[in-house]
Amino acid sequence: MKKLKVILEMIKFEHTIFALPFAFMGALLGKTVYDSKQQALGDIVNVSTWPTWWQIFWITMAMVGARSAAMALNRLIDRTIDAKNPRTSNRAIPAGQLKLKEVIIFIISSLVLLFLAAYMLNPLAVKLLPLAVFALTFYSYTKRFTWACHFFLGAAIALAPMGGWVGTTATLHWEALVLFLAVMLWTAGFDIIYATQDTDVDKELGLYSVPSYFGISKALWISRSCHTGTIILLFTLAYLTPLSWIYMIGCAIAACILLYEHTLVKANDLSKVDLAFFTMNGILSVVIFVFTLGDLIIL
Repeated sequence: MKKLKVILEMIKFEHTIFALPFAFMGALLGKTVYDSKQQALGDIVNVSTWPTWWQIFWITMAMVGARSAAMALNRLIDRTIDAKNPRTSNRAIPAGQLKLKEVIIFIISSLVLLFLAAYMLNPLAVKLLPLAVFALTFYSYTKRFTWACHFFLGAAIALAPMGGWVGTTATLHWEALVLFLAVMLWTAGFDIIYATQDTDVDKELGLYSVPSYFGISKALWISRSCHTGTIILLFTLAYLTPLSWIYMIGCAIAACILLYEHTLVKANDLSKVDLAFFTMNGILSVVIFVFTLGDLIIL
């Protein structure tokens, strides 16, 4: 249990709140869009819009497995870099709290859970697994050769709503791409903010990031642009899917959250990065999901 506690701290298990609500949103919205299209074709008469509890359970397990594997892989791949960074040198692996064998066993167990969850959902989820595992692994290497690493991380996390969509429909619609891009830009935007803490270390170690490449001031503007794109794409979903005004209220609240987030961080004052990174974005993902759910329930 002590080792498990260290592992959960290492992978920041509480940060699952970033992606899990979007996975549920993808599950709900995917089912709604799928049923609407089937109804338009005359294949079904009544639109249920609701995934089964069985599907929700295995989507949750898939999320736990995917994110746990991704974060543990990141810590394993970056262990040498983390040891050289004063901010991360006390993480479990460089600090000697976990052996490499223990981390590898945890990664394998997480991937087995991901595979089992995909298998229990549908064949398409299984077929897409190699792509998902590649994305979850590859993004950890991108900081070594491109400042666009934040967007690779964004794409990896944006697989959550895509996975939820596939999990309930066994198919993908082009509307899912809009949600994917929204989550990708949102993640890239807040990861750029988070990376401002390591600007000097990244330069020293020859690592790439938007702050180290463009400077903190320009990086914050790039982050704002990403989040502007996020809000535009989230509002666009209301015009492409059965979502309506209740969902759009949630989008407006999300816009306010992001606006406030960007008032917390300034080029000459990074003291509130943690508040901007974790608290605000955790609230945002829950808000979007709750208003999506409310829209589908009421309307």
